[in-house]
Amino acid sequence: MSPWRDGLRRLRRYPSALLGALIIVALLATAVYAVVTIPYSEAQRLWRGGDLWQELPVNAGPVWADRLFGGDAPRTLRIPTAAAPIAEEAYEGVRITEQRLTFDFTYSEFPSEINLFLGSSGSDRQPFVRATWITPQGEQIPLDARRIGANERISISQNQTLEGRLGAPPQIGLFSATSAGAGTDQQALEVQQGTYQLLLETVHFAETSELHGELIVYGQVHGWAGTDHQRRDLSVALLWGTPIALAFGLIAAVGTTVTTLIIAAAGVWFRGWVDAVIQRLTEINIILPLLPILVMIGTLYSTSIWLMLGVVVVLGIFSAGIKMYRAMLLPIREAPYITAAQAYGASDLRIILRYMVPRILPVLIPTFVTLIPTYVFLEASLAVLGLGDPILPTWGKILYDAQDQSALYHGFYYWVLSPAALLMLTGLGFALLGFALDRVFNPRLRSL
Repeated sequence: MSPWRDGLRRLRRYPSALLGALIIVALLATAVYAVVTIPYSEAQRLWRGGDLWQELPVNAGPVWADRLFGGDAPRTLRIPTAAAPIAEEAYEGVRITEQRLTFDFTYSEFPSEINLFLGSSGSDRQPFVRATWITPQGEQIPLDARRIGANERISISQNQTLEGRLGAPPQIGLFSATSAGAGTDQQALEVQQGTYQLLLETVHFAETSELHGELIVYGQVHGWAGTDHQRRDLSVALLWGTPIALAFGLIAAVGTTVTTLIIAAAGVWFRGWVDAVIQRLTEINIILPLLPILVMIGTLYSTSIWLMLGVVVVLGIFSAGIKMYRAMLLPIREAPYITAAQAYGASDLRIILRYMVPRILPVLIPTFVTLIPTYVFLEASLAVLGLGDPILPTWGKILYDAQDQSALYHGFYYWVLSPAALLMLTGLGFALLGFALDRVFNPRLRSL
């Protein structure tokens, strides 16, 4: 039986290895799902934010977390004008239409915000719209009256005049069971559940004029990941952060480990000045601090993740691992099969790559596996320091934005815990598998 097959057979004896493998497989499946469902260009466009996310609430927590602790925080309600019946009356030169946007509010907590998006089309003359709020008890509350252009956003929640009349922020006062007078404690107000209506009375000045839009009653929770201060759905960054983190860690680990091993083998084989130069370069590189160099490059030149990856690989080639590999390869160089290979005329490159390097690969696999999360954490650390790639959604960028917006101070724990949990899960998965591989392939640990 080959040593690789025997090693895999013995690896199945360790439950930690199976758990680590399951975690890694789950991360890989998530990475594939993210790349397939959200193309790279689309992920960049979504993460730039802007009007793409205007239909989502600000700083909304995940739905499952609220329901897990017995909460009943409202979810976002969207009521389009297209679904509302139109009553129309025609007069000389004008048309008056009436639409009632009806919805049921069954939650025990108040919404976080109310916006009305309206637009007109079919005429250069802007229609005039008057909006009235109708409570389940039939009370009519005037909201606003204005001309509507091609695209208008009416922020009902920020209407100071309305807030003064209601005695509370509109998203609270419009849904309160009782009126909030001056000095009323807003925390004592109760939600009035039932059927609400928004009456839109529109005066059109042309036969072809039309009104379109929707009312959005923003909730306090959204999706399985929540939203941030720019209304962006954090699930985009959590999903796409997985392939970016794994790719960064895998490429960096492969690039540094393989090149370092080959360079160490070349130094051992050729000896002399080749080995001396390699050792001196290694000793110089060991004292160079990696993180400050990356910070300097990110500050003075570019924060591109691919540039950072290239610098990590280049600085990791002549790492301290060369000396460890050299110590392991020195006795192999004097082995009888190496002498036999020389006797039948094997080239230097064949001896290095075919006979020396494969001999220590099994022992190095555990080190390689545990090295991957090291570079994953490095990429996240750079992002937390403000040196992350500005166009890529990553776990580190989520943490940076959370820190910048004082998420923990304001109680938005999900904003920090979600990416932190994924980082810890990544480290745990590779650590469990790496330690089990070490016990399988390291002869000194097999009997322990």
